[in-house]
Amino acid sequence: MATIAVDTEEGARRSRALRLSPSAISYLQATPLIVILGFFFLLPIAMIAVVSFWDYDFAGLYPDFLTMNYTDTLGSWVTWKTYLNTLKFTAIVWALTLVIGFWIAYFLAFHIRKTSTQMILFLVCTVPFMTSNIIRMISWIPVLGRNGLVNSALIKMGIIPQPIEWLLYSDFAVVLAMVHLYTLFMVTPIFNTLMRIDRSLFEAARDAGASGWQVLWNVVIPLAKPGMAIGTIFVVTLVMADFSTVQVMSGGQSASVALMMKNQMSLLQYPAAAANAVVLLVVVLMMVAAILRVVDIRKEL
Repeated sequence: MATIAVDTEEGARRSRALRLSPSAISYLQATPLIVILGFFFLLPIAMIAVVSFWDYDFAGLYPDFLTMNYTDTLGSWVTWKTYLNTLKFTAIVWALTLVIGFWIAYFLAFHIRKTSTQMILFLVCTVPFMTSNIIRMISWIPVLGRNGLVNSALIKMGIIPQPIEWLLYSDFAVVLAMVHLYTLFMVTPIFNTLMRIDRSLFEAARDAGASGWQVLWNVVIPLAKPGMAIGTIFVVTLVMADFSTVQVMSGGQSASVALMMKNQMSLLQYPAAAANAVVLLVVVLMMVAAILRVVDIRKEL
């Protein structure tokens, strides 16, 4: 009996020794995600950062540790002008997508009573995304061109004597195409936030004497801020990284940081493009951090 008791106590001691703590179990469960993010996200960023310090010429790349690429990037007035132009596009597109996206989401959430109808209309908004961004972007060319639908209609109605040149291959065309491409990224998170708002809050505000605009300004918009912040992050990151829309819709007359990097890579200037990518990443992260400081989006995640 004494031997059995000793063996039982020894087995219990071993099981306690092998038992993992709750924190260790949590880290073990998160290991697959950490491996995936590390391999597909952190490792590529680290490689870009390493290459940004390399030397290069027309013949190839040479591993080194030079700050030349950063000094050339940050010390050029062309780079600063390009960044300002990109930030201009970002601010305009963000403002337009925020206004348009909010009112579309507001209409779907509060003016459509049936859930089935809401889902159908929301799916209708997503139909254009079943085609390529390039196809949706270039579809504006026959609409905005010199002999396009808009100019032809305005001339036939006698509103203008000759075609409007700035409708296509201009900053206006770039902004219009980007708003068309990225508005849904603002609609979706705002719609999701608005659907979570307790409708009894509206009744309470009206019982307190609030008008429709006061309910919108003091109840709906404050509660919709997390969704607006998430949509802002989507739109800002997409616009900052877009080069095809700027290149096609401006006709090569405008520039963006992503387009500048694309041109550098086409010239095999990979370290210079990598340095630009690192600077762009830092700028975008600073903008996202500023958004997260203003609005707490954790309740939406």
